[in-house]
Amino acid sequence: MAENAKTVEKKPVKITETILRDAHQSLIATRMPTEIMLPIIDTMDKVGYHSVECWGGATFDASLRFLKEDPWDRLRKLRDGFKNTKLQMLFRGQNILGYRPYADDVVYAFVEKSIANGIDIIRIFDCLNDLRNLQAAVDATNKIKAQEGRGHAQIALSYTLGDAYTLEYWANTAKQIEEMGADSICIKDMAGLLLPYTAAELIKAMKENTNLPIQLHTHYTSGVASMTQLKAVEAGVDVIDCAISPFALGTSQPATEVMVETFKGTPYDSGLDQKILAQIADYFRPYREECLASGLMNTKVLGVNIKTLLYQVPGGMLSNMVSQLKEQHAEDRYNDVLEEIPRVRKDCGEPPLVTPSSQIVGTQAIFNVLMGERYKMATGEFKDLLRGNYGQTVKPMDQAVIDKVIPGEPRSTARSAEATGHTEPELEKIEAEMKEWKQQDEDVLSYALFPQVATDFFKYRMGQQEKIDLSAADTKNGAYPV
Repeated sequence: MAENAKTVEKKPVKITETILRDAHQSLIATRMPTEIMLPIIDTMDKVGYHSVECWGGATFDASLRFLKEDPWDRLRKLRDGFKNTKLQMLFRGQNILGYRPYADDVVYAFVEKSIANGIDIIRIFDCLNDLRNLQAAVDATNKIKAQEGRGHAQIALSYTLGDAYTLEYWANTAKQIEEMGADSICIKDMAGLLLPYTAAELIKAMKENTNLPIQLHTHYTSGVASMTQLKAVEAGVDVIDCAISPFALGTSQPATEVMVETFKGTPYDSGLDQKILAQIADYFRPYREECLASGLMNTKVLGVNIKTLLYQVPGGMLSNMVSQLKEQHAEDRYNDVLEEIPRVRKDCGEPPLVTPSSQIVGTQAIFNVLMGERYKMATGEFKDLLRGNYGQTVKPMDQAVIDKVIPGEPRSTARSAEATGHTEPELEKIEAEMKEWKQQDEDVLSYALFPQVATDFFKYRMGQQEKIDLSAADTKNGAYPV
C-alpha cells in the first residue's frame, strides 16, 4: 500500500448491485424474466451489498408488456428471497413509472404499495431536475416510514452538461434536497458524461453543502465510468452502482468484481467476497451467451461510444434514433441528427437527456433534419415541453422557438401535476374504470400507469387462470368437463 494511503481514514465504499434492474435494462432491453433471477438470490443475499436495485424504471412496463408477468408478483418473490439485503427501485417522480404526471393520491398509493411489497429504498428522479416534481414522492415515503419504520427516499439528480450546470448549481441543489426531507442523494449519470476529475470536484462541492450520503450511478457508455467511480470514491462518495461482470460495461455499469478488486487493501476496501461474486458471475454468464446468440443482446451496446461525450446522447437514445432513421430510410442523416440534438436541447432550456426528455429532444431533432426546416413540424410531447407541462428547465427556453411552435399559447410555471391539471385525487376514478379486472389492490396502480398494457395483461392472466382451473378439474376417470 502506498505511504500516503496509510494516512487516509478508513471508509469502505458500499456497492449497489444493478444486475436485476438497470444492467439488463441497458443491455437486453429489460427482458430478463423473474425465473432467471430467483435461483441466484440466495447467493446474492450473502454478498453484503448496500442494496440490490431490482424494480422500477422500465421493468414494470416490460414485465406486463413483453414478459406477461405481474411486476408486483416479481417484487414479492424477490422480497421473499432477499432476507438480509435492501431492495431498491427507480421512480420517475410525479410520473411514477409511467409517462404522464399523476395526482398526489396515486403517487402516495404507489409508494405505499411499493414499500409494503418489499422495497426499502426509492430512488426518485425528474427529467428536468425540477425538485417540485419530487416532493410528493418524498413526502409519501417519509409518511410511510414514520408509520411502518421502513422506507428511504433518495433523490437522484440527472447529471448533464451546459452553461447552467455549474458546481455551484449542483452544490446548492444538494442543499435543497436535504431541506426537502430526503434521506440520501444520487448523482444519476445516465449518459456516462461525468469525467473522473470532474467527479472528484462534484463530490467535494456537494459534500460541503450537505450531510446526506451521496451515491453515484453512472454508465460505461463513454468508457470512463470505472475511472470516474475511482475518483469519486477517493473524494468521499458513499455508494457506487455496479453490475456483475457478464452484464457490465457497454451501456451498463462498471463491473462489480473489478471495482471490489480496485479498492481491495485500501481505506476504501468494500470487504465483499470475490468468491461469492464469482459464483454470481458464473450463474449469469450462460444467460449472457444465450442473449448474444438470440440477438437479444446486440454487440452495439457493448463497446465504447465516444460520441456520447460529444453530443450528450445516452446509449438507449442512440439506438432509438438509429431505429427511427432506419424506418424513414434516412440512415445517411445520422450525423446531421447528432449535430441537431444539442441545438434542440439548447432551444428548450438545456434539459438533461433522460426519460422522457431524451426521447422528446431526439425525435424533434429527427423531424428538424428530415423536414428540411427547423420546427416546421413538432411532436405533441415537444409542444408540451415548451408549454411547461413537464415542469421548469434550469435555463429559459428560446422565445423564437416557442412563438413558432406554440404561438400565442399560455405557458405554465407550475409543477407538472398542476400544469397538466392533475390536482384532484384520481385513484377512485381509475379503480372504477378497471374494477372488472381487479384481483388485488396493486392491479389498480398497474392500470393507472399503463391502461391498455395492463388490460392486455389482465386478459392474459385470466386466460392462464382458466387453463389452471381446467387442469385442476376432476380427472380421476379421465373425464374432462365439456
